Amino acid sequence: MTTETPPPLGLTKNDVPWTFAVATAPDARAVFFCVERSGTETRAELPNRLGAIWWGVVDVQPGDRYGIRVEGPGFDPKKLLLDPWARAVDGTVNWLDKPGCLLPGSNVDTGPYVPWGIVVDDRFDWTDDRPPRTAWVDTVLYEVHVKGATMAHPGIPEAIRGTYAGLAHPAFTGHLQRVGVTAVELLPIHHHVAEERLATLGLTNYWGYNTLGFFAPHQAYASESTRGAQVGECKAMVKALHAAGIEVILDVVYNHTCEGGHGGPTVSLRGLHGDALYREVDTTGCGNTLDLRHPLALRLVLDSLRMWVEEYHVDGFRFDLATAVARGTNGDFDQRGLFLAAIGQDPVLSQVKLIAEPWDVGDGGYQLGFFPAPWAEWNDRYRGLVRDHWRDAPRPLGALARRITGNPDLFARSGRWPWSSINFVTAHDGFTMADLVTYELKRNKANGENNADGTSDNRSWNHGVEGPTLDAKIVASRARTVRNLLATLLFSHGTPMILGGDELGRTQLGNNNAYCHDSSLVWIDWVNADHALTDFTATLTRLRREHRALHRATWLNDDEAQWFAPDGTAMTVDRWDDPNTAGLTLLLDGHGDEPDLALLMYEGPASIEFTLPKGEWTMLLSTDPAWVVPPNGTVFEGVETFEPRTIHLYARA
Repeated sequence: MTTETPPPLGLTKNDVPWTFAVATAPDARAVFFCVERSGTETRAELPNRLGAIWWGVVDVQPGDRYGIRVEGPGFDPKKLLLDPWARAVDGTVNWLDKPGCLLPGSNVDTGPYVPWGIVVDDRFDWTDDRPPRTAWVDTVLYEVHVKGATMAHPGIPEAIRGTYAGLAHPAFTGHLQRVGVTAVELLPIHHHVAEERLATLGLTNYWGYNTLGFFAPHQAYASESTRGAQVGECKAMVKALHAAGIEVILDVVYNHTCEGGHGGPTVSLRGLHGDALYREVDTTGCGNTLDLRHPLALRLVLDSLRMWVEEYHVDGFRFDLATAVARGTNGDFDQRGLFLAAIGQDPVLSQVKLIAEPWDVGDGGYQLGFFPAPWAEWNDRYRGLVRDHWRDAPRPLGALARRITGNPDLFARSGRWPWSSINFVTAHDGFTMADLVTYELKRNKANGENNADGTSDNRSWNHGVEGPTLDAKIVASRARTVRNLLATLLFSHGTPMILGGDELGRTQLGNNNAYCHDSSLVWIDWVNADHALTDFTATLTRLRREHRALHRATWLNDDEAQWFAPDGTAMTVDRWDDPNTAGLTLLLDGHGDEPDLALLMYEGPASIEFTLPKGEWTMLLSTDPAWVVPPNGTVFEGVETFEPRTIHLYARA
């Protein structure tokens, strides 16, 4: 034993010697650092302890596999444990060869059946890295899966498709630039494992919301098989995206781990601390909830976040089920609780983009609009309202006006700005945009849960036929609705998020919960892409970028935003409240620096005449799939006939 101060948790390289430190529950009597080389495991007892932390100098080299074993009351030395601070992980859980071996009392050495940490020399040349630091008001998010983004991309070398290197390839970054994306929001890249149920069914946890290693990039997304290659390749991906002007936002899952509920598998934290780092009540629906009231759990999360910013140069995070990590001492959501306070005062983490998924499944879990500045939040009320509006579900137009102008009813009350709302119509969880206009019923039988999983409240519209059709009128109507949804999204104040592949017409054949498939069902289909839709999306982002009136950083006042009915008269209270009123004109002031804009939105089923605001106008865009740019100098004024379900954008001539 020693009275010296322990080194940082995990493996640390100090010139020649490496040190290793790990925290355990108080009853531990001995902790062993285990190294596996050429199939042989050697163990060395850590000699030093101070409180809960054990440490010592260890003999390792980059590429070695390592793990932890603990002896003492309540500990099982036959369970090989992953270092929670491991910077790289090798392998996954083998559920099938020795079923039940990870459960308490199995009396089976788990070394051959669990992932090991990898010793890595993680130095990287960040010379010339230039993080874009895009202002929130100019941000356009693109939610995408590292593997699914490029696995089927014919323009990327086959050897790197579906990998970090594939995401960094110019064929992909060039596409992002073309469609006006400023940041990718990557589905979880922390090292994760599939649940036993999925492995038994021959499926996997493709989305990755089942974290094992919070400091380690997922091994399967590396193009090279060399142990630890994922570290350098992931960093190179971030650097390449930055060079293309694209920020990197990580979807992170700190609300639970892959160890499940009480008595579940023991692979890391549970083997070191029992259930002490998990809350008594699970609010995630995944079996456990990480308890950030515990100092070590909070340290784990903060150390992980800082590492991804400082060592991987990521630009921000989207927190899955963020309410779960923001619950306070009594279990309720707490704006001033430990986690949110720690983030807010941290000189590193408070400076990056922070996005909350503002709900969990526990009591009081829905907290949209209540996270403190500078957080942004996924806005599912925006998603639901916009879907309803374009599927002939009558709703008062006042709600649509609030969603288009940045959701002031949700965010202005806490002193935040329109960009605080992450506006989205589709996300990884649910129908793709193409499926939203093609299916009204989910088709999830391939998930192995008898079609019982996934929401049945899709707020979708199949346009008269369920599934694909050759009917030209229905195909055109669906194309128009997709354009209406995308135009609404990109012309709304707030931060828009596009689901990766929606701009290409990606389908999942009606599966609205495809988390467990790793196949062409979920990969972006580049070969059969809808290039006209891609061009249309690029036009939307270009117009948004060129016209500040479409995305102001501050709340619009009555002079900057005026609303008119189709007959050209100002909207009245009665018209706002009448769910059968159809059609709106939003007149946006260009402040003299830019032309005024007129955004005309009509969701009705029959043609209608719109009276344009006074003056002469040029048309910038229509969501009619047959629309072409009018000849130069074409001027519109007075009354225009609108086709059913159409958006037009005009600029004052």
